[in-house]
Formats: sequence, structure tokens, C-alpha cells
Amino acid sequence: MRICVSQLNPTIGACRENTKKIVSEIERAREEKADLVIFPEMAICGYPPEDLVLHAGFIDTVRSALDDIIKAAQGIAVIVGLPRRANSGIDKPLANSAAVIDNGVLLGFQDKALLPTYDVFDERRFFQPAFQETIWTLRGVRVGVTICEDIWPFNGIINQQCYPYDPLCVFEKNPIDLLVNISASPYSVGKVAVRKEIIQTAINRLHCPVVLCNQVGGQDALIFDGSSCVYSAKGELLHHGQCFATDHFIVDTETAEATSVVPLEPAAELFYALVMGLRDYFTKQGFTKAIVGLSGGVDSSVVASIAACALGKNNVIGMLLPSRFTSSKSTEDALACAGNLGINTIEIPIEKVFQAHLDTVAPFFNDTDAHCVEENIQARLRGILLMTYSNKTGALVLNTSNKSELAVGYSTLYGDSCGAIAVIGDLLKRQVYELGFWLLKTAGWIPLRVLQRPPTAELRPNQKDSDTIPEYSLLDPLVEGYVVDGKSPELLVAELNCPMSTVQDIIRKIHQNEYKRRQCPIALRVSEKAFSSGR
Repeated sequence: MRICVSQLNPTIGACRENTKKIVSEIERAREEKADLVIFPEMAICGYPPEDLVLHAGFIDTVRSALDDIIKAAQGIAVIVGLPRRANSGIDKPLANSAAVIDNGVLLGFQDKALLPTYDVFDERRFFQPAFQETIWTLRGVRVGVTICEDIWPFNGIINQQCYPYDPLCVFEKNPIDLLVNISASPYSVGKVAVRKEIIQTAINRLHCPVVLCNQVGGQDALIFDGSSCVYSAKGELLHHGQCFATDHFIVDTETAEATSVVPLEPAAELFYALVMGLRDYFTKQGFTKAIVGLSGGVDSSVVASIAACALGKNNVIGMLLPSRFTSSKSTEDALACAGNLGINTIEIPIEKVFQAHLDTVAPFFNDTDAHCVEENIQARLRGILLMTYSNKTGALVLNTSNKSELAVGYSTLYGDSCGAIAVIGDLLKRQVYELGFWLLKTAGWIPLRVLQRPPTAELRPNQKDSDTIPEYSLLDPLVEGYVVDGKSPELLVAELNCPMSTVQDIIRKIHQNEYKRRQCPIALRVSEKAFSSGR
């Protein structure tokens, strides 16, 4: 069978715009003599549509868009994802479905059987599960159609949710020639390799070729990597689609030969994921310009690099906001990074407004010793100036906090916690440094000194982050172990060989600072457990 895989980047809710792309892809596939063209899960409306599916008229709009797709499918078979009405009278009134079309005729729908409710998913809130699996005959080929989660459980690899039913059992009892899986599977580090294992397990069970068509693009905090693929009945990779980009490719399952793909190195994969996520966050909302507070540290340098690549150097402004505690090295490094990236900078010293603020509140402080209150004033003044520029120009502020800092509340509410989106908010400090060194090696954007100097907020003389929080070499595995992996304090003590008091203090801070994180911008999700999405 000559199969076209159309890895699209839809905009959630933009059904007409998405349908134009789908129809164009159908026409292209037909010209290329494809027998079947496959689109991702909910390609018509984009995934996840969430409560849009409950709005009056939304499902009607989706159905009207499907009618246009059916008319366009002359001389070719199409499988496309959508939400639809499926009121059985005993459950939810909607279903997450795949429409199966052949030669301009809607053959029917295959509903999603397994509806996830863990992590970022809440599908059972909206949809009823499939009551049966259908085997579709397309151009003489017996095809089984599954939707994302349908092939994930019951494989010994991952078991995040228990289900009473295994869709693949139907195809084990009634053999098929091809298994199709349309997906909107969000990206996280290591996810591409896990999907490969899932597919191999399905092949071992069904002994037929498998095609997975996955959505690509950024949807608010979620990133979808694409990475669509086709495997032979022997488990050989026949084609692997692009990561973090739209793609269109054709594979003939009868004649295609095995191929291989060199995976991206981890830092490159992270960078391209964040670039795509940030670009789509802007373009899908109609924004073009961004502003970054450049401190001369690794966090703001990495965020500026991602922004320049995602939005174009002419659309990014670096704002330097030095105080009495800002070292000349920090200013030099911030300007050097901006120069390497080719972005413009604005420098606004905060000394005058800082002193004016101190003078204003002096009567209330009663000559108390300086501590974090005075430090936070500086951070908040910087936030005011960044937001002032944003309001005047329409440039969105990019938050530069990382996951390690957000975990323990090492940020100032309404200060450095402000912004439209936290670009690296799901990256541990270790990962930020890995990106920094990769950017230095591959592009020369980040000065070496930025990566070598001890991290500091420079809010008091000779300040270092480690004066307030544990060294990141300890903090990072504590945060990852507790937040992402859900490990107990006792296990963390044993694994990290650190005092129980340290572990308990970090866990206390993680919970205590939830109120801060609830007020922070969403973070681009790259882990299995991000603060802003799914936790």
C-alpha cells in the first residue's frame, strides 16, 4: 500500500484554517499516487481542544469541516482525527474519533477506546470510549485504526493508567494487514525512544506494518514533536518523519527498504523543542516581538538564544537593568551575548528608582538590617520596567526562571517571576548549562565566562545562589527525584547520600512555594512532570 503520512501543525480551534491544510495535503497525496493519506489525532480542530468541544456550535463547525474533507477525498482513502457527537444515551455525548473515508465516501468512525486522565490528559471528562474495534478494508488491505493511547498500555513498558480493555486483542484474534495509529502524543525528553518501543511491541503482537502519524507544534505549554514513523511487519524502520517540524512523506509498505535515523543529541533535541514551542506560542496568538531581561547569567543567555532562533534576531530586545550590585563582568557578558546573537539592547540602570523606593519605605523599616526585602525590591523594579516596555511596544516578556529555582521558590513574586511564558521553566539548572555549552560549541552565542562563573542573582554584595539554596548538583536530583519520579525522602537520602534534614527542607520548600508557581507564567513542558502542566 502506498501511504502518505501528513504530520501537521494545527492551531487549536481554527477548524477552517486546519481543514484548508488537510485538503491541500489530500490533493498533494493524490497527485503523488498515494492510496491512503493519514492525519494526526483531532487534526481538524487541534489537540487538546479541552472545553472548546463543549461550546455550542463547535462540533457543528468540526462536522462541516469534515464534509469538506470528504468531498476532497476523491480517488484516495483518508484517515483524519476529530471530535464528534456520539451520544449513546448512557455515557458522554462526544467521542474522540478517526473518520475513515474512501473515494469521497465516509465509511464510518473509529472511536478512541482508551481515554487517558493522567498527567496533561483529561479526555474522560469529555468523551465516551469506543464500544468496538472495526477492521476497515481500504484498497483491498485490512486496516486497524487506533488513536494514540490505544496502543500504549498492556505492553510492559508503560502503565500509567489501568484500563478494562485492550484494543489490540481484537486484531490479534482477527489478523489485519496494517495498523494505523493517529496520535497527539506530547513531547518529553526520551519520548521518541519510548514510542519506538511501543510500536515494536505492537508489531510483535500483530505481525503487520505499523504507521504512526503524530501531531507536531506548540500548543501553549505543550510541545508535540511529530516524529511520525512507518515500521515493517519485521520491525524494521521504513521512514521516520522530522522532529519539531511539519512533514509530508510517502512510504510503499510493499517496496520500502529498511532505513535508520541518527537521533539528535540531547541538548540539540531540547533546543529545537523549545524553539518550536516558543515560536508557536507567539505565532498562534499573533505576537511577533519579545523582550528578555539580560543579566549576564546562563538562564537569560539561553532564553535569549532560543528567542532569537524562534522569532528572529530583529524581533528580540535584550534589556539590561544593572543595580549597585551588578558587576562589570555581568554587563560585559550580557552585551557580548546580545552581540553574538545580533539582538538589540536597552540599558536602564535601576539605581535611582531603587534608592527612591528605599527612601520611601524607610520609615516603615525602622532601621532594620537589610535582607531579602531589599533584594526583592530590585527584582520587582526590574519586572516593572520590563512590563512597561512590553505595554508600550507589544513585545512579550520572556520569563527566565528554571525548574530548580521554581521548585524551591528562589524567585521574586511580581519581579523575576513575571512574563508571558517561562521558556526554560521545565529545565533543571543542569539542563540549562548543557544547553549553554551546546550553544557555545555549535554557534558561539554564549560567552564561556557565563558558563564558568558561579550563578548569582547579584542582589547583594558577593552573592551566590548557593548562599540560599543547595548547590545545584544536589538540588537538581532532589527536585527531579521528588517532583518527577515521586520518590520518598528515605529513598532520596539513600540515593544521594545526603542528610534527611536537607531532603525534608527541600520538600518543604517545594510545597510551600506552590502559591508562587500558581502565579507564574506557564512553562514549555519538556519533562514527564512539569509544574505548569500535568502536575
